Amino acid sequence: MDIKPYQYTSNTFDIKNAPTAIPTVYADQKDVIKAKIAENIKKLSKYQKKLYAQRNYGILIIFQAMDAAGKDSMIAHIMSGVNPTGFKVANFKQPTSEDLAHDYLWRINRNLPARGEIGVFNRSYYEDVLISRVHPEILLPAKLPLIKKVGDVTEKFFAGRYEDMRQFEKYLTRNGFIIMKFFLHISKAEQKKRFEARINIPDKNWKFSESDIAERQYWNQYQTAYEKAINATATRYNPWYVIPSDDKWYSRLVVSNIINQRLRSLPLAYPEVTAEQKNALFDALTQLNNGD
Repeated sequence: MDIKPYQYTSNTFDIKNAPTAIPTVYADQKDVIKAKIAENIKKLSKYQKKLYAQRNYGILIIFQAMDAAGKDSMIAHIMSGVNPTGFKVANFKQPTSEDLAHDYLWRINRNLPARGEIGVFNRSYYEDVLISRVHPEILLPAKLPLIKKVGDVTEKFFAGRYEDMRQFEKYLTRNGFIIMKFFLHISKAEQKKRFEARINIPDKNWKFSESDIAERQYWNQYQTAYEKAINATATRYNPWYVIPSDDKWYSRLVVSNIINQRLRSLPLAYPEVTAEQKNALFDALTQLNNGD
């Protein structure tokens, strides 16, 4: 699969023209798609073992999306084959009072993966240029310098945050952390369909939140916020991947393909065992056998 159509490395993203539906070539191929995803899950497990043993690189996978785009099921499915040791998921919701007492990347740093780990952010620091753009009033409790009222939250403010994020990601990349940023792009019609399912299907009632419906009225504002954020932070080394997500299985295939391609490009290998270490292993084996 060619992933280039989904990759953005500069300010060329036009959200209105970005597809949300599955390509015709993959129509009616759900069984084939599921089989390919299963293969990708097995490959990811192998990559993770080398990643964890080598401890040279850390992997940070970011998922951003409108409500009901399938972030949770995406993570649960494509990561189902990884070893829980060396894997963690962080979910960033409304900042706590402790979070607000620090800079907005403070809680992000505390949840970064270590070398050898795969870390997933279910929403991320990008919320600080998405929801805060749609609802700038939420910035006031943070007591930021020069932000005393909603009118103080200007384009210059967001330009500064975009710069923060680009530099933050550049810093991480320079230190051996591979960042993959995914925007699961769904249509407004598909979101409505999924909300209806949450209301009409008893087993899905627990997923429903009235706040989801309330936020839906800001659809256009969020679309603008995503377009601006992606265009301002898509770079050659830390691109954005915009994934058509009206079909959950197809979106899982694309994301798992991208993750595996990025990991395959790394010089991952099990650490070499020196002659001295091998002798120590043989000595340990001898002691084990002698001890019965």
